[in-house]
Amino acid sequence: MADETDAERDAILAALTPVVDGIAATFGPVCDVVLHDYRNPGESVVAVAGSVTGREVGGAMSEIGMRVLARGDEAEDELNYVTRTRNGTLVKSSTMVLRDSTGAVFGALCVNVDVSAVTQVHGLLGALAGLGAAPAELPTTTFGNDIDSVVDALVDVHQSKQRGSWAELDRAERLELFGGLDTRGVFAVRGAVEQVAARLGISRASAYNYLARARAAHGTSTGGPA
Repeated sequence: MADETDAERDAILAALTPVVDGIAATFGPVCDVVLHDYRNPGESVVAVAGSVTGREVGGAMSEIGMRVLARGDEAEDELNYVTRTRNGTLVKSSTMVLRDSTGAVFGALCVNVDVSAVTQVHGLLGALAGLGAAPAELPTTTFGNDIDSVVDALVDVHQSKQRGSWAELDRAERLELFGGLDTRGVFAVRGAVEQVAARLGISRASAYNYLARARAAHGTSTGGPA
């Protein structure tokens, strides 16, 4: 049965591979399209066209993919959301989950469009028209071709929100840090607990302890491997 399921998933990915090139060609150089196989999170990219997010075949999932993986079969499509890459590029994206015939989520098709130029023109026209509303602050999304860099970036972001090193955080802040990482799907990736522990300079046992306490405090248990 497992072999049949894998064969079906492989067939779906194979059918979508030419679609990746077609979508990217339609939108031109401001677009990239990425096809993910979440059975291998560390090398989930199986097809890519375009270079907006700098992805490569064999690259890892982004933090968006981690969030989808953490939600498991409860994951839903995320359409037309706007984020900012770490180099400042404004990107409008859609992430469409892939399911096999049993309804199980196993991958995603992601479309990313660089809207930086459009945003600049919009701001210029707004200024000329006397509209001075400040643009909304957008979340920063981490794209990377190796899973370690994505996890490290997320740890850095969440730790910076606490405005201090691990040693300077009190218990509530430490739980909040682990809870935030868990919500973002970091711990759905195998080996992430050990990586986070190393990044924070704490033991593996302490990391698992804080994760368990954070989940208990929020009454949740994020799916996927810890």
